[in-house]
Amino acid sequence: MMSRDTLFEQLEQDIGQHRLRQLDVALARFLAEREAGASTPLLWLAALLSRQLADGHLCLELDALAELADEQAWPPAWRGMSRDVEDQRERLLASSPLVADGRRGHPLNAPLVLDGTRLYLRRYWNHECQVASAIRERLARPQQVPLQLADELARLFPASPAEPSPNWPKIACALAARGAFSVITGGPGTGKTTTVVRLLGLLQTLQLRQQARPLRIRLAAPTGKAAARLNASIAAQLARLDVDDETRAVIPAQVETLHRLLGARPDTRRFRHDRSHPLHLDVLVIDEASMIDLEMMSAVLAALPAAARLILLGDKDQLSSVEAGAVLGDLCRRADDGHYSVATADWLRVTTADDIQPFVREDAQPLDQQLAMLRHSHRFGDASGIGQLARAVNAGDVGRVHAMLDARSADLGWMPSATREQLAELAIDGNCGQFAPGATAALPAGYRHYLELIQRERPARNDAAANDDWARGVLQAFNRFQLLCALRHGPCGVDGLNQLIAESLHACGLIESSLGWYEGRPVMVTRNDYSLGLANGDVGICLRLPDDSGKPQLSVVFLADAATGPSDTRTRRVAPSRLGEVSTVYAMTVHKSQGSEFEHTALVLPAQASNVLTRELLYTGITRARHWFSLVGSRDIVDGAIERRTRRYSGLAERLAGD
Repeated sequence: MMSRDTLFEQLEQDIGQHRLRQLDVALARFLAEREAGASTPLLWLAALLSRQLADGHLCLELDALAELADEQAWPPAWRGMSRDVEDQRERLLASSPLVADGRRGHPLNAPLVLDGTRLYLRRYWNHECQVASAIRERLARPQQVPLQLADELARLFPASPAEPSPNWPKIACALAARGAFSVITGGPGTGKTTTVVRLLGLLQTLQLRQQARPLRIRLAAPTGKAAARLNASIAAQLARLDVDDETRAVIPAQVETLHRLLGARPDTRRFRHDRSHPLHLDVLVIDEASMIDLEMMSAVLAALPAAARLILLGDKDQLSSVEAGAVLGDLCRRADDGHYSVATADWLRVTTADDIQPFVREDAQPLDQQLAMLRHSHRFGDASGIGQLARAVNAGDVGRVHAMLDARSADLGWMPSATREQLAELAIDGNCGQFAPGATAALPAGYRHYLELIQRERPARNDAAANDDWARGVLQAFNRFQLLCALRHGPCGVDGLNQLIAESLHACGLIESSLGWYEGRPVMVTRNDYSLGLANGDVGICLRLPDDSGKPQLSVVFLADAATGPSDTRTRRVAPSRLGEVSTVYAMTVHKSQGSEFEHTALVLPAQASNVLTRELLYTGITRARHWFSLVGSRDIVDGAIERRTRRYSGLAERLAGD
């Protein structure tokens, strides 16, 4: 067995080769200092576990070490350590005071927990157990089904020959109305927002008919951008909702971030609202749930009143959260096949008149009965190139993807490779001739559109309302187009493309500088700033606006969030000097784009294969586009991404199933 000194020499080399981080090795050193008798394989496992957490896994699956070795091309020293663990796992782990038995919980102060074949840091093991326990308690809680439920569903979802059968939005509302916990999943354009607005109308109508006080409903999303988009969508849907004015008045349209909802506090991971200080609400709806990591979900469930109802919305096929965990993915593992019980199918037939017999399974579990998947896209029809490509990628149909890329449709363009000049042209004007010529009267936008609008529409007078309207129009124009990347570094990464685009825009005379603060610079907040009320992911534009004396000054303008006013009518100004951690955002990662949609989205893939390039990343990038999607990347890179699935090790699904 390797000596401890040799182990740490090897781990330091692994840092230089980017297999480990400084933090991973620091954890192993900390445990070595805490327990003098800790074996070198156990210390190596701790460093590897820390690295797995950075990659989004909740645990280290010990039975998968050989598989990981092949996937990640481990060096001989790591493979030797893996064999030591395999040969001596029981003795290495069971005899160490650093490792607790997850089935028995002892020793209580051990920093690592072994639960079956999964090794956890205790904090994440606690979170996983707490989330599973809280969800199972809500699933088991008896709920009284309102007497008028079937009648109200029939009114809110009138029969129509054009409506696909089964009517999944109607089914989703029925299931959510009878439970304390429910999940509604579906791809872009399947009607998740429309469904939840009808659901809120249904719940408030039933509540008011019982002559009770209105339900206290709160709406939230993981990021400021996702909250702003849901805010605008719900406001539009409310105006068309078939409920009386009294009911409409008690359905909220404002959406806030989860951090703001829970009461985030500076310099701590804890929130103002927790188990001892629960939220004041009866119903909580969270959109873009695929972005919620395990720790945040644990905080939400801890702060939720015992009698409250939780409804999660999201696309299960999107990228998971940046932090550890894939909560929505774990919840929706069985969603495609339904897995409903005979009792649920019979109840839905009576309540909604829908037949879901093809989705009945003998192995039905409680979670399955509160999960609905919306299956019909109203945005991407059969003729949509974007929709067909997204479906083919999601299904892993490489041949169909090739056919779609070669077809050059009106809304889908592909360039196998691009020079720097072509990439700059794509960013500036939105088109390098990759769309079918003459297929559409409208043209996809690039960044020239919003930069020319800055000059063309600038108010001629110092009028606060006029300047606010102008700034809001600039922000909305910027959001027409977005360049996306898979990586942060490299010529096709965020850093390289932001520099290229800024220099190209400056050379065209569209911006006055490519460095520092200048009018037209788009920036993204990269860390929550509670003093300014800005969240990680918020995007603003630097504009020259008059100060109180009328003198033009550079200010960074953001759309207002739910806490400061309706996001479609107000803006917020922040002096550049007050902004700490921000980055230019002509290009952003696909991860950062989640919760957003753009008229035209361009995804630039790197020339070399990477483990970051997965089917979920490609699908998420494609589905950020509403009208046009441009893809830059070779066929081999696209094929590799489709074949590579995102996998996150976790025990949450098994805990929810009761295993």
